[in-house]
Amino acid sequence: MALPWALAVLSLLPVLDAQSPVCPNFSVPITNASLDQISGKWFYIASAYRLPEYKKEASEFHASFFYFTPNHMEDRIQLREYTTMRGQCMYNSTNLRVNRENGTLTKHENGTDHFGHLLLPKDPKTFMLAFFPEDKQKMGLSFFADKPEVTPEQMEEFYDYLTCMGMDKSEVLFSDEKKNMCLQLEKQHDEERRKEKEKSETGSALD
Repeated sequence: MALPWALAVLSLLPVLDAQSPVCPNFSVPITNASLDQISGKWFYIASAYRLPEYKKEASEFHASFFYFTPNHMEDRIQLREYTTMRGQCMYNSTNLRVNRENGTLTKHENGTDHFGHLLLPKDPKTFMLAFFPEDKQKMGLSFFADKPEVTPEQMEEFYDYLTCMGMDKSEVLFSDEKKNMCLQLEKQHDEERRKEKEKSETGSALD
């Protein structure tokens, strides 16, 4: 799926007037510290898209969470994604390419590369990704957090970025954690990984 894979860069934001929206820098290079900060489990919270392909897919999403496992040496991130859409759980595992210099991550799908500009707001428990930020007809912004529910302050940061890009709150689509149907599959995968780890450790001890 092209839509909600999550990515982030370490953004050095200027000190702005308190009444002015915080405008992100879309070209901050990705560092090892950036990758470490987005490692782990994240939840898709909300998004606003103008590109019809992304907007349609976002409208079909009920809930989504995923795991990022960065590889610093290979400039890649393993993505394990659990998405509830059309009344069922869908699982996908793939790798994202890290483009350090221009601050983007790339997902290759169905012969097409999808680029995301990655943003780390002030709150380290959230991050955002932006698509086509310079194109008013295609632009989009997604919001992710380390919990399925966010605080009003965290949501306000998302709205500030949205406003700065030139989009409106009325364009936002929200996830609904109550419709998450992937918890059982996640539990199954965790158990399988635990058994594989134990098997590997046992084999190593016998060598």
